[in-house]
Amino acid sequence: MAAESERVDRSSYSMDKSITLPPNEIFRNLENAKRFAIDIGGSLTKLAYYSTVQHKVAKVRSFDHTAKDTENDPLYEISMQEEILARLHFIKFENAYIETCLDFIKDHLVNTDTKVIKATGGGAHKFKDLIEKKLKLRVDKEDEMTCLIKGCNFVLRNIPHEAFVYVKHADSEFRFQNTHPDIFPYLLINIGSGVSIIKVESEDTFERVGGSSIGGGTFWGLGALLTKTKRFDELLQLASKGQHTSVDMLVKDIYGGSYGSLGLTGDLIASSFGKSATADKEFSKEDMAKSLLHMISNDIGQLACLYARLHNLTRVYFGGFFIRGHPVTMHTITYSINFFTKGEVQALFLRHEGYLGTIGAFLKGAEEDNPNQYSWGENYAGSSGLMSTSPDLNPMQRARSGTFDMLEMDRLERQLVNLPLLQDPSSYIPDTVDLSEDALAREYWLYCFEEALDGVVKRAVASQPDLPEAAERAEKFRHKYLHKLQTLRHQPFAYGSLTVRSLLDTREHCLNEFNFPDPYSKIKQRENDMALKYFQKAVKSLEELSWEQRQFALVRGLLAGNVFDWGAKAVSDVLESDPEFGFEQAKRQLEGMKGPPHKCALFFVDNSGIDIILGVTEAIFTFFHFMIFLVLASNSSPALNDVTNNELQILTERIAAMDPVIQSAVKEDRLTLVQSGSSSPCLDLSRLDKVLAGVVRERHTDLVIIEGMGRAIHTNYYALLSCESLKMAVIKNSWLADRLGGKLFSVVFKYEVPPDKKPTALDHVPVMPS
Repeated sequence: MAAESERVDRSSYSMDKSITLPPNEIFRNLENAKRFAIDIGGSLTKLAYYSTVQHKVAKVRSFDHTAKDTENDPLYEISMQEEILARLHFIKFENAYIETCLDFIKDHLVNTDTKVIKATGGGAHKFKDLIEKKLKLRVDKEDEMTCLIKGCNFVLRNIPHEAFVYVKHADSEFRFQNTHPDIFPYLLINIGSGVSIIKVESEDTFERVGGSSIGGGTFWGLGALLTKTKRFDELLQLASKGQHTSVDMLVKDIYGGSYGSLGLTGDLIASSFGKSATADKEFSKEDMAKSLLHMISNDIGQLACLYARLHNLTRVYFGGFFIRGHPVTMHTITYSINFFTKGEVQALFLRHEGYLGTIGAFLKGAEEDNPNQYSWGENYAGSSGLMSTSPDLNPMQRARSGTFDMLEMDRLERQLVNLPLLQDPSSYIPDTVDLSEDALAREYWLYCFEEALDGVVKRAVASQPDLPEAAERAEKFRHKYLHKLQTLRHQPFAYGSLTVRSLLDTREHCLNEFNFPDPYSKIKQRENDMALKYFQKAVKSLEELSWEQRQFALVRGLLAGNVFDWGAKAVSDVLESDPEFGFEQAKRQLEGMKGPPHKCALFFVDNSGIDIILGVTEAIFTFFHFMIFLVLASNSSPALNDVTNNELQILTERIAAMDPVIQSAVKEDRLTLVQSGSSSPCLDLSRLDKVLAGVVRERHTDLVIIEGMGRAIHTNYYALLSCESLKMAVIKNSWLADRLGGKLFSVVFKYEVPPDKKPTALDHVPVMPS
């Protein structure tokens, strides 16, 4: 029977106490750590712990505006408050550092009542006494395969770009896959010393359906005999430089070319190591290592193919210490799977494959807290990201085996699910441009974010004028985010597909890391107060218009309001000089919505101030002419100058007091405000608040409106919905306008009808004024 764990190389093991571990970089938040888990393999240790993190959040609270003398006071007050965040920490390091790391944990562990550490992996027994002595915790060993499956389920469910296909020599070697909403069933090929093939059917239902004794241990053992090289990584380095054709016998070596009647090309391996039996020469270590790698990988690939077909499975994930993110290994397995399945099955690898065992062990120890009832999100500010070990990519990473690798997952306040109106959730891709695969776009946007950094730092400091240390924290933010951008320039695949959305989210994570939860809070407050002063005058003007004029005003108000995206206000000059500004074309698209009323519209709103108050709120008057219910979805947490749900609640309450139409809609529950579950300027329709999804179903929503560049252009421009949709924005970036075939300040007003429904408008061409 195949061994299922990593082999512990006892002979080559030695302690290393020469490293210094800064607490703010490696083992973070140890003072509040609880619930430890550890996975010890043949060369790497993976440690997990749960901690509570104190961080600042910006809270808004409505003032009492009943008294007349408060009319000119701000609409709400902003206060900075402390909140507790639940975070999972995962750290990976070489076994040589284990004693130093345990000493560090012991010295910094303060507020914990933990008595047990969950352990898994082949090395857990060897280090049991050391762990118990150093940490004074009882080691409780968990089943390795159960931990592996639990960890795999967790990352597939919570990390959107967890799985990838490896494509050698492509501009982006890692092609990330969208995780299917239902992650089951799948086949996991775990390549440790041997090979275990596990069919996973549900959270707790899995079966080892097969395996092989020819696995990573075979490669390591035979490789050591052939090359006298004892270290696994060195064997792979040798293989990456070798030519297997010097050692392997090919089809053309036997037949002089291809074997056409059997469909065999001349370059196929007919016999691994076949030439070594007859050739009277010495073979290089590199060539023998490459031949051995091909032999093992091809055997595993054929096994995986046969079991996938036997169980009718198309999702096949590969993991285990044999993989470990090595490009040469992933390439040989990918080639083997493609060959044996004729491209019908893809070899899928996992970005956090090395953490599966320790994640599973942690989850076993935390079952009473039921961590699977929550959604979790990767904290880019505290995670290392996927690093290539290819010597041809970013040479600074070649010495990385002696450093530490981190993953942090934050517990989200609400459970996230798919928008029920996605036409095909399994094929939905939120982002319009994948910067991982577009080098020119990548360089442009990385430059843009670097150039904008000074302004972000300035606004962060200005948002906390009463805190003298804000400037110092802002500089730390600058340093960290700049480092992230430099990493992404070399390794755009570090956090999955690189997109404008991920760059924005990484910036938000770094701002929160240094306690700048809402740098635009005072700007939003000022703009909301200003816009409210003009609200009643704008409504009065609207009421005096005919239906046709009101449509024009609606389009103008929505798009003109969306212009006021902080930092792009120069576009307002265009509104003054060109009153038409593409609105006539946009109005014609809107006319398609006349006719039978929609049951309910879901509106994803964008900016604070003029956009939400004089754009969206004015639009509500017109919307209720052709729909029964309206749901406004706004961010759960701050991002740029986007309106949050808390702010929108206060704004709506004030507007309802000023206007009977809004007041009536709120009172009759025809106007509903919900959180989107997002804290990003962009929008991922596969990760929305579960409450929002429930409202969408209950109200039988049949129209979705998405507003703004972040939500409707950078994301969801190509999103297909099962109901009518309207995507609208003003393009405030000349590069993006050019990419979409328009010009700066072009208007996009994209009204779409699903193919199975009768169109109510002309086929759409995005409005791009010349």
